[in-house]
Amino acid sequence: MSIRFTGKARKGMVALTVAAGLAVGVAGCGGGGEAKKPDTSASASPNGGSGPSAQEGTDETLAELKGEDGLLLRITSAKRDAGGFVTVGGELKNDGAQPVRLSVRAAGDETEIIRHGSSLGGATLVDPGGKKRYYVLRDTDGRPLTTTGMPRLKAGDSIPVFMQFPAPPTSTTDVTFQLPTFAAATIKISG
Repeated sequence: MSIRFTGKARKGMVALTVAAGLAVGVAGCGGGGEAKKPDTSASASPNGGSGPSAQEGTDETLAELKGEDGLLLRITSAKRDAGGFVTVGGELKNDGAQPVRLSVRAAGDETEIIRHGSSLGGATLVDPGGKKRYYVLRDTDGRPLTTTGMPRLKAGDSIPVFMQFPAPPTSTTDVTFQLPTFAAATIKISG
């Protein structure tokens, strides 16, 4: 083969690879339909974790769940969003005397969620009447729609947390909230 022919072939292969990459990128970015999107979104903080959602900040406590090593999860909101989602918000507090991290088991056991680091990805809502379990939603990259990048908490420290789930039927208002390593509790969905 001549040098000229191999140079042209190499340029053609590079062009084909770039074109294929662009086609895959465009297909991945375009929804192609009129998919409904939620009215609320989780914003990412500069350190890569998710920040608190708009539903947080109320003082009413729906449930307090005790976890291992002195951790306490206080749920302050469970709101049904217009887009067909339920956002559960609250606060994770270290009620113990020693600094502690959230157990990796709280992220659940699904490989796709575990791959994205510490989170509350193992949380579920159980509709006892409808006999259904609702798992934490994920974005298109497989990241759980929960607070992520959980820091080590010193004694007495707390951080705001949230989790987003598909909404049960509107007739369902009471659900059981479950998170690995924490006690379960019944919470009421508003909205």
